[in-house]
Amino acid sequence: MSPDAPVAPLAPGLFVVATPIGNDADLSPRARDVLSRAHAVLAEDTRRAGLFFRRLQITRASRGFFSLHEHNEAGRIPQVLDMLRQGQAVALISDAGTPVLADPGYRLVRACREAGLCVTPLPGPSAPAAALSACGLPPAPYTFFGFLPRQKGQAKRLLARHAGSGATLVFFERKDRLPGTLALAAEVLGDREVALCRELTKVYEEFILGRLGRLQDLDLDLLGEITVVIGPEPLDGPAAEAGADQDALVDAAIAEERARGGKPREVARRVAERVPGRSVKEIYERLGRNS
Repeated sequence: MSPDAPVAPLAPGLFVVATPIGNDADLSPRARDVLSRAHAVLAEDTRRAGLFFRRLQITRASRGFFSLHEHNEAGRIPQVLDMLRQGQAVALISDAGTPVLADPGYRLVRACREAGLCVTPLPGPSAPAAALSACGLPPAPYTFFGFLPRQKGQAKRLLARHAGSGATLVFFERKDRLPGTLALAAEVLGDREVALCRELTKVYEEFILGRLGRLQDLDLDLLGEITVVIGPEPLDGPAAEAGADQDALVDAAIAEERARGGKPREVARRVAERVPGRSVKEIYERLGRNS
């Protein structure tokens, strides 16, 4: 094909495009191609997106940049759906990494699926995946929280809900909140392995390994972006015992609510109201196993 040959247009649809989290060389050729040819690009911060495109010398035939962030996503959805129905290709990016996972975009993707419109992922850089692949803690199963709730009580309840799950826990944290968050995690989860993965893929990338029970041994005065990985509770640890105690509480509540009568879904709903941290779906499935 000659350099002047026309480039085939992109197929209509929403393209979810992963962008570098620190090393510009991690942008895939496929991602570069889609970003250069999409009719429009949705970005958390259009100014940062513009700087990113200039830095990587991504030229676009169309100048369409639109903001999509947590405050305007719902209002932006009808506009994007109209663009897709008109046959346009729209790229969705976040400030860095894989969109939707800890950034806006979930509601848009869901709306596209419900409308029968094409959604295409362009996989690539992801801080949780990078941290899990290189920190040395068990990679599966794992639970990713994004950022923990800012309210201490909410964060404590979230951690407690997953204390006995047997999963590695992954979340982002800001440097000024890191010491308090790790102290809270130690209080709720007990002594577990922890990895602080700092400035992933950047020049000063660092993996700091330790234990929640020995936080005093760690230098927590860190700069940059931090991904925290906390290993699972040992099978014979206190969280496992707490999980077993709660299972017994759930089974007792199930027996009592079954005696009251009602359809399984209604029984599950009543049990969920009595046992914090357990969903109706989870209890409904337990009802089936115990029937």
